[in-house]
Amino acid sequence: MCGILALLLADTASAASLELYEALGVLQHRGQDAAGIITCAAKGRLYQCKGNGMVRDVFPKKQLLNLSGYMGVAHVRYPTAGTSSNSEAQPFYVNSPYGLVMAHNGNLTNTKDLREYLDSEAHRHVNTDSDSELLLNIFADNLQQTGKFRVNEDDIFKALASVYKQCHGGYACTAMVAGYGLIGFRDPNGIRPLIYGERVSPNGIDYMLASESVALDALGFSNFVDVKPGEVVIFHGGKIIKRQCAIPENFTPCIFEYVYFARPDSVMDGISVYKSRLAMGDALAAKVRRQLGDQFDIDVVVPVPDTSRTAALQVSYKLNTLYREGFIKNRYIGRTFIMPGQTLRVKSVRRKLNPMPMEFAGKNVLIVDDSIVRGTTSREIVQMARESGAKKVYFASCAPPIRYPNVYGIDMPTRQELIAHNRSEEEIAKEIGADQVIFQDLDDLVSAVSSVNPNVKVFDVSVFTGCYITGDVTEVYMKDLERMRNSSTRSLLAADESIGLHNGFGHAFNK
Repeated sequence: MCGILALLLADTASAASLELYEALGVLQHRGQDAAGIITCAAKGRLYQCKGNGMVRDVFPKKQLLNLSGYMGVAHVRYPTAGTSSNSEAQPFYVNSPYGLVMAHNGNLTNTKDLREYLDSEAHRHVNTDSDSELLLNIFADNLQQTGKFRVNEDDIFKALASVYKQCHGGYACTAMVAGYGLIGFRDPNGIRPLIYGERVSPNGIDYMLASESVALDALGFSNFVDVKPGEVVIFHGGKIIKRQCAIPENFTPCIFEYVYFARPDSVMDGISVYKSRLAMGDALAAKVRRQLGDQFDIDVVVPVPDTSRTAALQVSYKLNTLYREGFIKNRYIGRTFIMPGQTLRVKSVRRKLNPMPMEFAGKNVLIVDDSIVRGTTSREIVQMARESGAKKVYFASCAPPIRYPNVYGIDMPTRQELIAHNRSEEEIAKEIGADQVIFQDLDDLVSAVSSVNPNVKVFDVSVFTGCYITGDVTEVYMKDLERMRNSSTRSLLAADESIGLHNGFGHAFNK
């Protein structure tokens, strides 16, 4: 999962870099592995600064101020397909044709075919293992076929119509053509989110694209519009040009965005994340009653901060049971789920969360979390509760058991590493050391999110069912993906650093 941005300012003498930097900080929760910004100034000259690390560390003040230009593209990432290699920090850039920049959130499912095509037919060099670089080069190859000195919106729409035919999977992208403008597009199923807004300035209208509405809101943008599945939106010459470039498939936004990834103050596809989590809490409380009975012995409801707080509050309210903050979070430790490497995740749990013994001692505790993925965090949390004197520990998940990997941009490495894969709920409870685990039912989860916007009725729930909406996920593909994502091999892949042709600090590119 990644966070993507693009900003176009009406005042061509102003600098987009500072606002892109601020917006990246707002989207830091979507990726803590790497960050990058590429801006475009007069005469189409491009400037970039990117690398591994948190937003605050990647952009020293001097380099940030050197990022000239009134428009730009930005990205925060954690690794999905590919590695944690420094050279895979985004946005990516190719100079031909026209100077193209792209930031990508998602994952392509036909990378092998695309790589072969780029090598044998398009004769374009791909320098990394990143599927984002493949997507950019497919776009560049189609745009190259116009053969024009300068492109217009019709050329871009035509090129991206071909991209939609060639690239399969879940993706949302922001792109920039040097000296021309910005582009936003989204996969035909709308799996990954993308939204844009506008802001009135003294020189005209500023435009911004982002993964979540909260980034737009923080910078004073309004009139939010979600990019539709299969739609391409171009920002050029002070106006917005939109075209449907792919036949929309079944609209299936990723439900895990609402369960875990997105900030609660975001609205995506007309669905308030906060309201959806309240509804998840309502449904989860009902499931607790069904599983434990009306005479349950829970003394206190404790959330795992931060994502599950909203749902846990609602569980507490519906169960008429005391709510307490039993874990204090160190806000300077990253999100453990999106950390690369199992060893690092295990060490980080106790560094990130510290229990309040007074809230556990002698009590039967219901711990509420957004989900149970690998079980690493859950196991450590249950152990901390017991060490703090809890008599019983019930563990409730706002999501159903995650039994299958995600192939559309969320790093759930292998089936064997998922704690729920081929395990019953009783076995999962034993694995994490809980007295019982209580999982949200899938129908209830879908109903909870859909209740906020009844126009969205179906979601990508492949991590729960193993049914992949694009229809091209075979066992061969799954094994190849798991080999690339395997925690034990990723560190070895990352160690073989490729030449940083796409990485630099404060470099300028001539168009």
